[in-house]
Amino acid sequence: MEDKDAQRQIQQMVNFILNEAKDKAEEIDAKAMEDFNIEKLKLIQQMKEKVRKEYALKSKKIETQSAIQRSTAINKARLRTIEQRNTLLFQAVDIVKKNLSDTVKKTDQYKKIVTDLIVQGAMLLLEPEVAVQCRKEDIALVKSVLDEAQKRYTAEIKSQANGVSKTVKFSVNESQPLVGKIGGVVLQTNGGAIRVDNTLDTRLNLLVEKDKPTIRKTLFPSA
Repeated sequence: MEDKDAQRQIQQMVNFILNEAKDKAEEIDAKAMEDFNIEKLKLIQQMKEKVRKEYALKSKKIETQSAIQRSTAINKARLRTIEQRNTLLFQAVDIVKKNLSDTVKKTDQYKKIVTDLIVQGAMLLLEPEVAVQCRKEDIALVKSVLDEAQKRYTAEIKSQANGVSKTVKFSVNESQPLVGKIGGVVLQTNGGAIRVDNTLDTRLNLLVEKDKPTIRKTLFPSA
């Protein structure tokens, strides 16, 4: 074989090898680019998912904070409303107390009230002897109604107990007058072991507590 033929064949082999190498390199580049694009897409998807999760968490946090703030504002408003209504209720009670204080000054009307309170208290005690406590300024008035109260008590017992006759002896406890009361009486028996508080203050408080829903509805009809 001549040198020229040998060189040509060698060159052909070199060209073949170079072409194969080039094709292989292009294949490797294409595969590398494909892998790169796949990894890039995966990374983009991961970042998108991360951003979505972070956004969802932040959104949830904001919603929770907003809900807490709304709840807090509503509770504060309710507390203010309750406080304002309680203030109005106390003011209404104060007005009633003022009216009771004015009533106490009307002797004839107050006498009837005291008599009723004494009889009602005695009906609860059902004892033969009952001591009556009152304000120092009411002692004379209370003494003046004891006879009438005793008669009323006997009549009430006879009316409610099918003709049973029962009497009571009232006395005024002058040594321990009531202090800080609008008016009314406290009835005691057995040396003070048993007592019935029939002061106007206590009766008013009981009435307010018992009828508070009705009172609130009257004061705040739209509530």
